[in-house]
Amino acid sequence: MKSLTLAVVLAAFSSTAAMGQKKQDSDWMKNLTSRITLNGYAQGGWSYQDPGGEKTNSYNLKRTLLWAKARITDRWSFLFMHDFSSVVQEFYTDYRITKDNSLTVRLGQFKHAFTMENPMSPTQLELIDVYSQAVLYLAGEGPDPLNGVNYGRDMGLQLFGDLLNQKLHYELALMSGQGINRKDRNNQKDFIARLEVRPIEGLRIVGSGYLGTGNAVNVAAWNPDIKVGDNYKRNRYSVGAEYKTRPYSEGQYKEARPASIRAEWLGGEDGDVGSRGGYATFCIPVYDALDVIASGETFDRNTKVDGWDQTNLTVGLQYWYYKKCRLQLQYTRCFCGEMLGKDYNWLQAQVQVAF
Repeated sequence: MKSLTLAVVLAAFSSTAAMGQKKQDSDWMKNLTSRITLNGYAQGGWSYQDPGGEKTNSYNLKRTLLWAKARITDRWSFLFMHDFSSVVQEFYTDYRITKDNSLTVRLGQFKHAFTMENPMSPTQLELIDVYSQAVLYLAGEGPDPLNGVNYGRDMGLQLFGDLLNQKLHYELALMSGQGINRKDRNNQKDFIARLEVRPIEGLRIVGSGYLGTGNAVNVAAWNPDIKVGDNYKRNRYSVGAEYKTRPYSEGQYKEARPASIRAEWLGGEDGDVGSRGGYATFCIPVYDALDVIASGETFDRNTKVDGWDQTNLTVGLQYWYYKKCRLQLQYTRCFCGEMLGKDYNWLQAQVQVAF
């Protein structure tokens, strides 16, 4: 009889425990779905060029990114981003130390803070080729063969925050310097600092600097003294400003957009070779969901030797057909230094789908 009573009690306890566990699991799943956000975008299109009289045209899929952000606590989060057209892009964790957003620490692989444009998403930028030549090269996006293709990202530790009622934003980072998804090839770490001042609504003034030691993964024709495997000085600086008007010209999907102008001047040193360049980009809403784009940019890979410079002038249109989704059409005239070949025309079309 005692055994039967004990069995009944145990069965009742087990049933209650199971119900409690199911409730906990259900609550955990509800909390999980409310704390995880999923975003993504894809950009693809068509490109035509006629460098040296040789005409080329092709379809392309530039980016297919998907990322998930998990809010572990109110102060602690984690993000993972993958580009299905290339490689894993980002994985990092943030911890907000202060309640007023004045100090947050980030650890992992992420977009570094050098230049105004590099931290910005390609879904926000006006040019189909995304960044200016100077940013692409100096921020480590890919055109610098010494540094390799790193998409403006690196592994490291960063402190950032907003001060003075969000009038001042700062970022300080200690980075590997070797880029994404690879181990550091020297013992030196690179330091990046960025300061952004927001004196009035719509205006931001940004300065950033990069002090580092690179380890060459390839050779560059305009910098022949640096060989594969060499350590070399890799320093950069930038100063720029952006102004956006109040949003206006509400389109079909009620997404009011501002007119904007963004300009920046950049320079760098790789060993004994200096480089410099800049850009100015305009975006003006003209009708419904249609914007006019205009941009001028220049970049000189070697300021000591003539012929390694290129200037691009771009005009185009973009149409926002649904919230973050747009169609883009742009024409660029490229004026090349004699070491880079003849001047050429560049026509591009692109569709962007984002959520």
